[in-house]
Amino acid sequence: MNKVLTHKIGKKKTGSLLVLLFILCVKANAQFDPMFTQYMNNEMFINPAYAGTRNAISASILYRDQWVGIPGSPKTQTFSIHSPVGENCGLGVSVMNESIGITKQMRVNGTYSFRIETGNYSHLSFGLQGGIIDHQEDRSQLLLIHENDQIFAPIPNVMVPNSGCGLYYYSDRFYVGFSIPRLIKNTVRSTGQVINTTSMKDWHFYLTSAMVMELSDNLKFKPSIMIKQVYGAPVQAELSLQGLVADFWWIGAAYRSGDAVSAITGFQLSPQLRFFYSFDYSLTKLQQYASGSHEVTIGYDFSFKKKRIVSPRYF
Repeated sequence: MNKVLTHKIGKKKTGSLLVLLFILCVKANAQFDPMFTQYMNNEMFINPAYAGTRNAISASILYRDQWVGIPGSPKTQTFSIHSPVGENCGLGVSVMNESIGITKQMRVNGTYSFRIETGNYSHLSFGLQGGIIDHQEDRSQLLLIHENDQIFAPIPNVMVPNSGCGLYYYSDRFYVGFSIPRLIKNTVRSTGQVINTTSMKDWHFYLTSAMVMELSDNLKFKPSIMIKQVYGAPVQAELSLQGLVADFWWIGAAYRSGDAVSAITGFQLSPQLRFFYSFDYSLTKLQQYASGSHEVTIGYDFSFKKKRIVSPRYF
């Protein structure tokens, strides 16, 4: 790129802004996959087959502030709600708002799942999701040496489609899931033109699994893993190990290959209400400019009138 850019928020951290130019390049993808440290508490955004598996109307909100200290760094807010419907179906809605530099996206997805019983307390769920993404780029925040550079001319807000699918096998102490949450790649060119493709080379594959091991009446361990793969990029693995003390206090750590280590804590305030917080410490050169990433999740399960929730769900 032969143009020199600065952001209106100032030149205080010009070096950190250069990092963001890799994200704000000439061509922007109208869908970037979000990063969650607490993926195990936010499964609706990874796998649509998760809808309805908690046997309650389950709602959660998440806030992530990534790379704190870098102007324009990613900030993500999510909301999801899902519920079983009848004996074998699940329905859900998920909303995500994310901003990176001058780019903002709002995603809204509707989710449907169908599950079959495979044994005592175990099920296999199939899920589909579909929705829209509202993509915005506020290029007025950029200061250009060449003001008439058409590459950075304002573009209109665009709305593009989204779809995904997944499988989810689970019991009360174990689960494994496989999903492709993004089947359509949407590319927004500098002119505002939208190009949609469905090539397998653009799909992101997610494999997730976790289990709960009871060491005593007051101590349980929950190891979990997520493996992500996309064509042309290294496989990324996220590993975590959490302990649950007296069915109340969660404490643990996580590692994201090639990226960060994390500390995770949380409280099961009641069988229905849970709260989690995590802090990421980057293992890359970004740590020279950022002071870590913060993530908070709050979840609540609304019990059905005929069936009260008497013990916390682990997944």
